[in-house]
Amino acid sequence: MKVYEHKAIVIGSGCAGYNCADRLYEYGVTDVAIVTEGRMMGTSRNTGSDKQTYYKMSLAGDDGDSVRLMAETLFAGGAVDGEIALCEAANSVASFMKLANSGVRFPTNEYGEYVGYKTDHDPYQRATSIGPYTSKKMTEVLEKAVMEKHIPIYDNCQVIRILKDTGSVIGILAIDVLSGEYIAIRTGNVVLATGGPASVYFDSVYPESQTGASALAVEAGAEFVNLSEWQYGLASVDFRWNVSGTYQQVLPRYISVDRDGTEREFLIENFKNHGEMLKNIFLKGYEWPFDVRKICGSSYIDLLVYRENVLLGRDVYMDFTREPSRLENGFDALDEVAYNYLKNSDALISLPVERLKKMNEGALSLYREHGIDLEKEPLRIAVCAQHNNGGIRVDENWQTSIPGLYACGEAAGTFGIFRPGGSALNSTQVGGMRAARHIAYFGKKVSFENFETVLADAISEAEELKCATHRSETDLLDIRGKYQKAMSEHFAFIRNLEEMKLHLNKIREWQISFCKDNGWSKPYDIFFLFKNREILIMQEMIAQSMIEAAERYGSRGSAFVLDGSDFMQRNPRKENETGRKTLLIVAKEKNALKITERKVHPIPERDLWFEKVWNRFRNYTKNY
Repeated sequence: MKVYEHKAIVIGSGCAGYNCADRLYEYGVTDVAIVTEGRMMGTSRNTGSDKQTYYKMSLAGDDGDSVRLMAETLFAGGAVDGEIALCEAANSVASFMKLANSGVRFPTNEYGEYVGYKTDHDPYQRATSIGPYTSKKMTEVLEKAVMEKHIPIYDNCQVIRILKDTGSVIGILAIDVLSGEYIAIRTGNVVLATGGPASVYFDSVYPESQTGASALAVEAGAEFVNLSEWQYGLASVDFRWNVSGTYQQVLPRYISVDRDGTEREFLIENFKNHGEMLKNIFLKGYEWPFDVRKICGSSYIDLLVYRENVLLGRDVYMDFTREPSRLENGFDALDEVAYNYLKNSDALISLPVERLKKMNEGALSLYREHGIDLEKEPLRIAVCAQHNNGGIRVDENWQTSIPGLYACGEAAGTFGIFRPGGSALNSTQVGGMRAARHIAYFGKKVSFENFETVLADAISEAEELKCATHRSETDLLDIRGKYQKAMSEHFAFIRNLEEMKLHLNKIREWQISFCKDNGWSKPYDIFFLFKNREILIMQEMIAQSMIEAAERYGSRGSAFVLDGSDFMQRNPRKENETGRKTLLIVAKEKNALKITERKVHPIPERDLWFEKVWNRFRNYTKNY
């Protein structure tokens, strides 16, 4: 076993983790290191959309945006603490400009204004993009900054335990994925930048390389918040990618194919006329996430796709090679908004694929790069999990309820029921910055007196699990698929309370039979063994939170809680809107889940008198 020591450790190698490590170094914490399961893995580097959005305070035009106004937009999503919203707004410009100055080429006009566009839940034109790979480029430039500072990266290392003494962090225990060797690191500051709990679902747009590691915080005793609040939406499944924005605005033809090969353009069978169908396909570009408030509009498409795919067992496709019904002979069936959008984009031309070429060539070539030619073949889709708005509960410094343990990026629960599109990327940068500042300016000296004892106990538990599961053959990925498929069936955007309660019991039964069901034979299998265990831990946390939220708050956001047996009747359980002013908090205590509720904190009233702020700032940064 190898043992190291660092002032701070960042777990994760996406744009949140790299930014946090880079910020720590800039703030004087040069003894920082990154630990990652795989440097090329993760959501930041491997996902995007038609033009992946970065959400920031407006830096163009005459709208008169401000920190307060942006904070109010974030806070308006419901179930969000005001101090979090204020921090994400206040640090937006600094975080954005760091990326722009580091080589992420966000577009400007000839005068240098960073022009923007409106995205979902955004009253201003705060959104910007460099195309399908915004987060990938962010990751690359931040990685370059880390490499230039020679910050150590422990690659192929799976962290399996946060080590604590007297309630505070004193280190981590990891396993070398390739050799199975233990690696321990003494540290008083750990930042989880491991993304959301991506591996809990089977129907998922998360890249397969993104698995998450939030269960580390569960076992450390940290509190979680809003785990019931997710985003689900249409995505391609042969290559995992959101089909939002331009993919919908070019008006593809939706078809389903049954087991006999019979093809149907199923949307028109369910909308009252062609104009209504086309209007809602177009709106799906702006309103990509499933929203229970829009089930008589664009989100009805999600319900119809789900019915065709899951209940009727048909494959569902978006076909860009043929016009949807009523567009074969012109655009007279379009409503004014869709018509003008295509006209202003010089895209009043035949065939969805030709409109896609005109409006967003990168969105077309992206699929070609992954072996799918939208000029020749339809695109298979499903309703998939895309983002967890909840996560580990953090304060305004992105510190969790465990001293010395921080979380940033999707691992942190900084969003509530709704969020503006692209705000997650802003959060990756702001959260890492805030955590780094707090560690640099307010980090406390840590005693490692009991480190060896705590480490020995953690290794003993890991060895016990390995001994109980070692066998000659393994089917860990098949077992994982079983866990994930059950979660997608019972705990996605269609939520039946009775079914959820029954399946929560099944998750707990699987936890009890884990060693019987899961086995490893080669050292590399141990990675999948611990991942399967983590999946069940997070599934229980999420499932319990969803049941509680359904009972307390009803249908909201991307949660369609059935008030009857047939979701196609579009009769969701009514929302209890008082829940928008509360947080649902869950933590594991003595092997049982404890759920509490508290009111959200309002947006703080802050002191803006310059001399006072300046004096405080000089005081806490005097050692920097």
